[in-house]
Amino acid sequence: MLHKALRHCCYASTPTPLFEFQGGSDDSLTEAHPTHLPRRVFTDKEIAVKRSPVPGNHAPVRTLLRGEPDSVTAAGQTHLYTYDFQQPQKAPVERRLVWEECTPEDCGYNITVVHERQEPDQALVCGTDGRETLCCDVNFTAQSPTCTPSDKLGAIESGIRSFIVKEGEPSALVESAESADLYITNSGSQEYVGIHKFGKNRVGPASHNKEQHYVGLMLSRGRDPPLQDKVFAFYKEKNRGTDSRDDMWLPYVTRVCMADIGGRKNNMQLTWTSQMSARLFCGDPGTRQHFSELVDVAVVQADHWQDTRVYGLFRNEWHMTAICVYTIKDFDNIFANSAFEGQTSAYSKDRPRECVEDSRMLSPETLRKIAETSEMVEWVHPVNKSGPLLFNHHNYTHIYADSSQHKRNNPHTVLFLTLNNGAIHKVLQTESRSFFIAEYHPFNHRAHISSIILHPSSRKLYVTTRSELVQLDVENCAKYGDCEECVLARDPYCGWNLTHCSTATNDTLQDLTTGNHTICPVLLQTASRYSTDARAPERVKPIALPPNSKYFLSCPMLSKHAEYTWRQGKDTTLCRLKEQECLLLIDSMSPEQVGTHTCESEELGFKKVLVQYELQLESRAAIGRLSSPLVWVCLVAALIKS
Repeated sequence: MLHKALRHCCYASTPTPLFEFQGGSDDSLTEAHPTHLPRRVFTDKEIAVKRSPVPGNHAPVRTLLRGEPDSVTAAGQTHLYTYDFQQPQKAPVERRLVWEECTPEDCGYNITVVHERQEPDQALVCGTDGRETLCCDVNFTAQSPTCTPSDKLGAIESGIRSFIVKEGEPSALVESAESADLYITNSGSQEYVGIHKFGKNRVGPASHNKEQHYVGLMLSRGRDPPLQDKVFAFYKEKNRGTDSRDDMWLPYVTRVCMADIGGRKNNMQLTWTSQMSARLFCGDPGTRQHFSELVDVAVVQADHWQDTRVYGLFRNEWHMTAICVYTIKDFDNIFANSAFEGQTSAYSKDRPRECVEDSRMLSPETLRKIAETSEMVEWVHPVNKSGPLLFNHHNYTHIYADSSQHKRNNPHTVLFLTLNNGAIHKVLQTESRSFFIAEYHPFNHRAHISSIILHPSSRKLYVTTRSELVQLDVENCAKYGDCEECVLARDPYCGWNLTHCSTATNDTLQDLTTGNHTICPVLLQTASRYSTDARAPERVKPIALPPNSKYFLSCPMLSKHAEYTWRQGKDTTLCRLKEQECLLLIDSMSPEQVGTHTCESEELGFKKVLVQYELQLESRAAIGRLSSPLVWVCLVAALIKS
C-alpha cells in the first residue's frame, strides 16, 4: 500500500527562506547553516497573523497604538481608521478628519504629520494642500474628529503655515507646560534642506546646494543643565565627487541645540548657530569594506543620556546591508573635539561647541565662522571602534529596536528587520554578537512594508503595506517545543517554565548568550529515549513500496542551525535540502532499503529524532497502482528539484 506521504512530492510550496550558503555541496546542510541564517522560519499559516485591509490602498501616515494591544488607530491621508484586531474580519471604523478652518468642498489637505500629545487622546495633526500647511489639535477618539486651533500649539500653527511639509519626513514634538515646539526635516535638493523648528522661535537651516535625504530624528534630553539638550538628525547626502569610484551616497549625523534661537538681525537671523555635522563610518577597516548609504535608524533610549544607542541600517553599492551601533557619547565626543573641515586647529578652538543661553548675543566674528562651515574633520565610528553588528546580502528596508533588561543584568536588544520581499527577521543583539532568531512571512505574496511598530507589553508587531495592516505575534513561544528547543531558540521573549515554553519571567529558564540546553532538567525516559540521547517520535510510519521504485522520504527541517542526518542501521546519509524539508531519495527500492529509516537533527550537542519510516517491499500485484502518470510526474519533478 502506498503511504499518503507520497503527497509530499506534489505540494504547494511555502515561501522560500532567504538562505545564504557558505560554499559546500547543495545537498549538505553541514555547509549551510551559518549563524546569520534565521534559526526558524514561520509562515503566515504557522503563527498568529491577523490582517485588515487599508482603505484607499495608501499606507497610513502614522499608526497609533492604544492601551489595549488589539486596538489601533491609523491616520490615513484624509481619514482616521480604528482597527479592532479581536474582530479582524470587520472593516475598520472610518472617520473623516474635519478641518475647522475650511469647508469640506474646498478642503484639500492631506495629513502629513501626527504626534500624540501629553493630554490623553489628543494629537497634533498637520496637513498640506500643496500650497500651505495647517496644524491643529485633534481628539482622535471623537466620533467626528475635528482639527481645531490650540493655544499651546498656536506658535507652531502660525509659523508652519507657509511651509510645505512632505509626507514621511522625520519629526519630533516637544511640549512644556505652556508651549510646544515641532522639529521636522526637509529632504531634497531645493532651498533650506535640513532641520526646521516651529514654535515660540522659528529656526531653520542655512541655504546650501547639497542634496540630503533624512531617515531619522531624535531628541537628546535629560542633560545637566537642560540648556545642553540637543536634537540629532540622520541623513544621506548625494556625493558631489566626480570620480566614478566614489560612493554615490555619504552618511551623516547632524545636531542642533534645542535652546538655539538663531543669530543676530541680518546675520544668521532665524538660522541655526549650533549646527554641526559629521560623517558616519560603518564598515571593516581591515578588509576595506564599508557601507555608505544610510537606509534607516532605530533609537534605544537609556537611563543615562550618554548611553542612548542609535542602530544605523546601511547599504553598499552591491546591495549588501549592515548594521552599526553608535552612542550619543560617540557623537558628542566628535562634536566637542574634532576640527572643522577646511579650518585650522586654532580656528576650531575659538568656535563655541556648547549650547548658549541666547544665540543672538554671539559676536559677528563668531557668526561669520559658523556660517563658513559646520562639518567636522573626524568621522563618528561605531561604539568601541567596532565593526558592523552584522552584514549580509539581504536587502533590508526598515529597522525597529526593542530593548529590555535581562533578569541576570545581561543587556540585550531585539531587532526587527524588514526585507524587500515582505519578510521580517527577528535578531537578538547582545553585547558580543548577533543571533538570528527567526524569519517571519506575514504575507503569502511579495509585499512592500512601509512601517513596523511593536506593542511592547503584548509583543504584537504591527506591519503596514499599501493594502494591509497586519498584526503579527512575535512572542510565539509555543512553537519552540520542549525545554532544550526553547533554550536553543535564544528568544528573549520566551523561557521554559518547567512544563512548556512560555512568556519569559524571572522564574523561566533561558540562556541568551550561548543557548546552553544542558540547563534543562533531566527527564526520566526509557522507551522514548535512544542510546544516542536522541528523543524518538511518537510512532514509526510504515510505507510499502514496489521493487525498483523511486521514492522520497521527507523530514521536517525546523532549525536552520541544526545538522540533519538520515540513518538506517549503521549507514548515515546527509539530508537533501528542499525548502523547509530534508529529503532522502530511494533511487531503487530493494531488500537493502527494507527497515527503519530515521531522520535525526543535532544542534549544539542536542540530538532529536524527528521522523521514522518503516520501509517494506510491496508485492508485484500492487505495482499497477504506481502506474498513474500523475504519481510519476510528481516523483520526477521532486527528483529534478532536489
